[in-house]
Parts: sequence; C-alpha cells; structure tokens
Amino acid sequence: MRPRVRFAGRGPPVPDTLSHIVGFTVWFLVVGGVLIAMALSSTVVKRLPLTASMFYLAVGAALGPFGLELVRLDMLDDAVGLERLAEITVIVSLFTAGLKLRLPIADRRWRTALVLATVAMVLTVGGIASVAVPALGISLGAAVLLGAVLAPTDPVLASDVQVGHEHDVEPVRFSLTGEAGLNDGTAFPFVMLGLGLLGHHELGPYGGRWLAIDLGWAVGAGIAIGAACGAGVGRLVLYLRRVHREAIGTDEFLTLGLIALSYGVALAAGGYGFLAVFAAGLTVRQIERTASVDGPASQGRPAGEPAREAPGAAESADMAKAVLMFNEQLERLGEVAMVIAVGILLPTITAVQPGLLLAAGLFLVIRPIAALAALAGSPLSGGQRAYIGWFGVRGIGSLYYLTFALTHGLAGPEARHLADATLVVIAASIVVHGISVTPLMRRYSRRYA
Repeated sequence: MRPRVRFAGRGPPVPDTLSHIVGFTVWFLVVGGVLIAMALSSTVVKRLPLTASMFYLAVGAALGPFGLELVRLDMLDDAVGLERLAEITVIVSLFTAGLKLRLPIADRRWRTALVLATVAMVLTVGGIASVAVPALGISLGAAVLLGAVLAPTDPVLASDVQVGHEHDVEPVRFSLTGEAGLNDGTAFPFVMLGLGLLGHHELGPYGGRWLAIDLGWAVGAGIAIGAACGAGVGRLVLYLRRVHREAIGTDEFLTLGLIALSYGVALAAGGYGFLAVFAAGLTVRQIERTASVDGPASQGRPAGEPAREAPGAAESADMAKAVLMFNEQLERLGEVAMVIAVGILLPTITAVQPGLLLAAGLFLVIRPIAALAALAGSPLSGGQRAYIGWFGVRGIGSLYYLTFALTHGLAGPEARHLADATLVVIAASIVVHGISVTPLMRRYSRRYA
C-alpha cells in the first residue's frame, strides 16, 4: 500500500520520480513532527483529562481524508496489512503485561484477573451478541463474532489504568492488567465460534471439534508453550550471564527472540499465540522473582535478619528490567501506529449511530454488569468493582480480531456492519475512557491510598 499524496497548485505534471521523492520527504516531516510532539507533550497530557491515544487519533484523522488526505485506508481492502500490524502490536503489549505482573501465580489476587478474563468475558460476548442482532440487523453468527471482537479489554491502550511497575500490586490496576493479558487470548475461541456459525470454520458435530481443539487444546497449548519457552530461554540466559559472563548486552535480541519463538511455536502447535506470549513474559518475571531477595533464599529467615540475595538475583533483576524497558518502547511505537491508523479509517464508517448505541450499551450496561457478576464474592469493595467495570478499554486487540475475521472468510454487508461497529466502539473508548481516566484515577488514589 502506497500513501496517496496530493499537492495543490498549477503547473506542468511532476515526474513520477520527483513526486515519489517529495512524497517520501513529506512522510519524514510528518513522522518527525508527530514523534517530537509526543515527547514534548507527554508530561502535559498526564496533567490533563486527556491521553496520548486521543492525540494519536486526532493525528490520524488529520492525515486521512478528514484532513490532509496524505493516506487512505479501508478496513476491508487493507485487512491483511492492518492484521499484521495489529498482531505485532498486541503480542509486544502482551509480553510487556506479563513482565509487569510479579505476584506468585498461586497468590489469591490472581483470581480477580482470571474471573474477569473468563466469566466476565463470556457474559460480555453474550451481552453484545444479544444487542447486536436487533441493533445492527445481523445474523446470530455475526453477532457472536462481533461480541468476541469487542469483548476483550485492551493491553495496549489501557496503560493509564494498569500497573505502573513490577512491584505495583494495587488491586484494581493489577486486576485490569491481568485481565487484559489473559482475555486477548481467551477471546479467540469465541472468534472461531462466530466464524464457525457463519460457515467459515469447522465446528464439528454438536460443536465437538470447537470444544476439544479451539477451546481445550489451543488454550492449554498456548499457555504451556509460552511458559516453557519463557522458562527455557530465561534460565539459559541467566546461567550464561552468572556463570560465564556471556550473553550480556543482548536484551533487545532476547526480547524479540523470545516473543517470536513463543508465538511461532504456539501457532505451529495449533495453540493460541497471544496466550503463549503473555505466559512467556509472565514466566520471565517469575524467574526473576524467585531469584530475588523475596524468593526462596530469603523465606523462613529469622525476624530482623538482613535479606540475603539468592545466587543470580542481580543478573535476573537486570535482565527483567532491561527487557521490560525495551518492550515498553516497542509497545509505545505500536500504539502510535495503530491509533493513527484508526484515525485514518474513521471516514470509511458508513453507519455511526448503531455503533454509538452499541458503545453506550457496552460501556454503561454490559461491561459493568459482567464485571460485577464475575466479581461476586470478591474481597474488593463496591467502589473498586465499579472502577473495574468502567475501565474496560477497547482497542487494538479488537482491531486485530476484526481483521483476522476479514482475512478468514468474513465478507459482504455483514463485514461492513462489523467493521463500522468496531471502529466506532474503539474510537468512542479512546475518547470516553481517555477523558475520564485522569480525574477518576486521581479520585481513586485519594480514596484508596
């Protein structure tokens, strides 16, 4: 896809070579200006009821047909390229989310994230499907598919309500981060179910194949493969650094290699790569935790005795910190590219009102009810549950699932209906959650400090 560049003015036709050079120069100017503006405005944005994603969305709208018309995109025509870009952005973000979560897997605080990523997500899929059939006039299969596309919360755009660092175990932030890391993988079976109901995927007699393969094997294999890759690569690198002082200064290669390895092996085995990447990042962090001062070497020591570092603690902590920093930069670049793409895609929406009604129902009714139902019996207070119910940010994960469906058979009028609804919900989430996140999280911090 080549950006379509238009220049005003009269005169003789510009030769193709010169036009290409000028167009390339324009893109250098645009990209440079956007990145510098990001860097200079980051601290200002944090003080305002705004988020960086809102700025990127406006930049995309300005670059597209709404503004300068430097580039045109269409969700249906450019689905393959958008799918790949969204895929890379999501797997980087999922690996980052796993690295941020340092609590032991057996800790009971993981239960909140787990029920949100399973029970709340299933309820959300059902709620969206029940609303989409009458609101959009689509079939049950397309409604289930739309529910699966919009059900997962986003690990990319929800950074303002997620944990700020690996030692952050604040319950709302931890729950939202864990949910976003898990449900981008647990939504996949329902995407396959929707495609199956539309005739684009084999479900088997009475859904037997879907239950055994798409739900059972793919989920289990993704988690197991990711954990195995994370443990194997993480422990090997730590051994080389601690014993032989080798593999030092290779954190960027380690990050990219582990993401690609875990994702690729999971896909080759028929598992869900999203779950594998999240599990790999989580396992690397767990290795660091067990090797640090709060790991086995310090457990059971007498009160008042100084903590003793376990062998490899320093190397493990350095590796995890460097990998996390590099991944956060990659994640930010992916966020910029994808949200700008969403802004460019906004003029392609043919029906806005049904999407807005769906977004209102999702944000105000379906998500809060699903979260409250899933968290019944949780030790969280009513206020904390309300915050979790509100901050179900939709974003790049939904865009990926939509483009995945488009490249796997979804076509015709229903494809356009789902594309319109998804883009409207994502844009609405960026704006509504972006405006509310700063004041609400400040209020939450004062109340639950």
